Amino acid sequence: MKKKFLKSFVELTGNPVASSILRHLSASRLSKPLIKMYSSAYKIDESSMEYPRAHYDSLQSFFTRKLTSGARPFDNAPEVLISPSDGHLSSFGRMKDGHQFTIKGHTYSINEIFMDEKRASDYKNGWYFVFYLSPADYHHFHYPADGTVINRYALGKKSYPVNNMGLTYGDRPFETNYRLITELSTAYDKLALVKVGALNVNSVQLYSSSKEAKKGDDFGYFSFGSTILLFVAGDSTFSPTVQKTGAIQVGETIGRWLP
Repeated sequence: MKKKFLKSFVELTGNPVASSILRHLSASRLSKPLIKMYSSAYKIDESSMEYPRAHYDSLQSFFTRKLTSGARPFDNAPEVLISPSDGHLSSFGRMKDGHQFTIKGHTYSINEIFMDEKRASDYKNGWYFVFYLSPADYHHFHYPADGTVINRYALGKKSYPVNNMGLTYGDRPFETNYRLITELSTAYDKLALVKVGALNVNSVQLYSSSKEAKKGDDFGYFSFGSTILLFVAGDSTFSPTVQKTGAIQVGETIGRWLP
């Protein structure tokens, strides 16, 4: 009964009408008085923000804030793979049976995430990293390595929450939510960044259609909290350098390609 009730609640919060109301309210100037409360409640580090709090005229503009230049340093060595986002590294490792990984008790298949066995086959026997972005986090995403963008495409329609409750009781959100996939060709491996939308299908925003991917560059953001799945093809010798799950920031080293 409890699981059924929570699942219903998760699906209700994915309702497009509710999402539209939330989106318009948060983007309205009427939401500006909520910024101070929001920052305090989520313990936002305002010292690294691009502008002081008073500059932001809505909760949405504050939520999608940029950071000051140099706020997220990183190792620029080409063999180093860095975190594409702030947030919580909730899971990482090698694919099980070549194509599966487990989060919150649910086993996901890259065939379903890519909705195309041929595209998914590039990442079989590779590595995966899952980054969850909570309301407290900086919500821009950055390129984790230098390379060339070889594919961009969107999949899915509805977007249910991807927080702990959504992942536990929702309808397999990584396989069903709207998601925008960016694939990169690097000097070592092919990479895929799967940006999973939450609450409404337009929550993933990109800046441009440029094909150049420069490590550390900010190339888009989430309008609402969400998740990034990063897949490494595994064609070269790659090794994760992170030791455990937990809080992470853009630019932290998460893996390294070996000669």
